[in-house]
Amino acid sequence: MKRASAEILREYGPFPEATSVSGVSFDGTNVWFASGDRLNALDPDSGEIVHSLHVAANAGTAFDGTHLFQIAESVIQKIDPHSGKIIATIPAPGNGGDSGLAWADGSLWVGQHRSREIHQVDPETGAILRTISSNRFVTGVTWVDDELWHGTWENDASELRRIDSQTGEVLECLEMPAGAAVSGLEAGNDGRFFCGGGNVGMLRVVRRP
Repeated sequence: MKRASAEILREYGPFPEATSVSGVSFDGTNVWFASGDRLNALDPDSGEIVHSLHVAANAGTAFDGTHLFQIAESVIQKIDPHSGKIIATIPAPGNGGDSGLAWADGSLWVGQHRSREIHQVDPETGAILRTISSNRFVTGVTWVDDELWHGTWENDASELRRIDSQTGEVLECLEMPAGAAVSGLEAGNDGRFFCGGGNVGMLRVVRRP
């Protein structure tokens, strides 16, 4: 396993209207982050919030190219990013214990915090297609260049981990600095990770290997 220290390139926030940051996604232009009672679109160049949707948003966030998906306790909402209208809902596999969310290959990938698992989920029905086990709390999930990464946050320590998508074996690990929690994870299209900063209401940008 390759291990290195995470290189933080930039920090956004804290945001006065978002005391915590959980789910994080990227639509190719804006970074979306969940902050409890709303989804916020942040311009990564200016650092300004340019749009907000008033929907329940207490955990993972994903984008499939057209719609946002947002964990809200025991369900996953499918949302129009322009109007904020909830188009559909499916059951969340953890029934309130879910944390990370990502979109890849026509499936949702759902991280479960305390059960230390990542589920591949049918976006139409919520059926679990397969499960990958981790040995750390899962606090964010993202796919990039056919690589599966997830965030961890346990015992006040956080990491970004690249894992084998079949076995769950840890292949690469980026250790976050002390106090820099990871509560959501998304890969940008230019060598960056966007990381939710937990209860401090911040987003951090980490260089992707």
